[in-house]
Amino acid sequence: MDKTKYVIQAKNLKKSYGANKVLKGININVERGTMLALLGPNGAGKTTTVRILSTLLNFDSGTVKVEGHDIKTDADKVRSVIGLTGQSAAVDELLTGRENLIMMGRLYRLTAKSGKARADELLQEFDLVEAANRPAKTYSGGMRRRLDLAVSLIATPPVIFLDEPTTGLDPRSRLAMWEIIRKLMDRGTTILLTTQYLEEADQLADQIVVIDGGKVIAEGTAKQLKSKIGNDRLELNFADTKNLEAAVKVLGKNVTETDEKEYSVSVAIKDTNKDVRNTLDILAKEKIAITSMTVHKPTLDDVFLSLTGKQKPTKTTKKGAK
Repeated sequence: MDKTKYVIQAKNLKKSYGANKVLKGININVERGTMLALLGPNGAGKTTTVRILSTLLNFDSGTVKVEGHDIKTDADKVRSVIGLTGQSAAVDELLTGRENLIMMGRLYRLTAKSGKARADELLQEFDLVEAANRPAKTYSGGMRRRLDLAVSLIATPPVIFLDEPTTGLDPRSRLAMWEIIRKLMDRGTTILLTTQYLEEADQLADQIVVIDGGKVIAEGTAKQLKSKIGNDRLELNFADTKNLEAAVKVLGKNVTETDEKEYSVSVAIKDTNKDVRNTLDILAKEKIAITSMTVHKPTLDDVFLSLTGKQKPTKTTKKGAK
């Protein structure tokens, strides 16, 4: 495999804790200058994988290379080319934002002058100039996450591991982080992202790998994964339980999902114009009135639920439906 093309390579990666097999042969390849998003339910092995790839955790078997450096034999060289932002901010809360950055610069052996210059540059880029001289403990959650990411970039590494970088952020702060991450991608940084927000992977990632139970169960672009689901979905809402039950009865096998709390049903459709019209005709013939309808394209949520078998809360899926 061409190491100049694939910056991160993991082959048949396995990790166990006693009898608990966390990783059962993970294979991952991340092309230079792209982002790969690692998705999976809690306990799937996402964070374990990132900790191994970033040299923080040993593994049982397999091979791992980052920028051509073998993690087992060249761990120091791997550390010299990567940055890591974990699930929680890893900054010193007693130090100011500027002090955190300068301290990390010194750890990376930057000179006092270049470390200060790099700190000022990152404070500007991450919109932290006004808070630069305040202790990090006074920062909001979004500001701490930005500072944490800035700290991981002090030495301008070509490879970044982002382990759920927007967890716990409000929507506005999450969007701000997305813009920062996009700028990193524009510069050609290679990124491996784990996230619990499927929309995040959809918006940012070039490639997506879905893992469950310590195994890769699907991979591809967001578009390719959505195509696995196939059909669009027509969601119909009704005024009450009586109309909902009547609709489920007359639509029969076409119903793929019902939501009794929202009085809604979902119907798989192939030809949007034809199938929507036919469905409405069936309901009109039986005098079943709808309150609203929406046509949904397949989303990564649909892919995730389909692949992992996890069901959405409050909803029930028609038995045998896919």
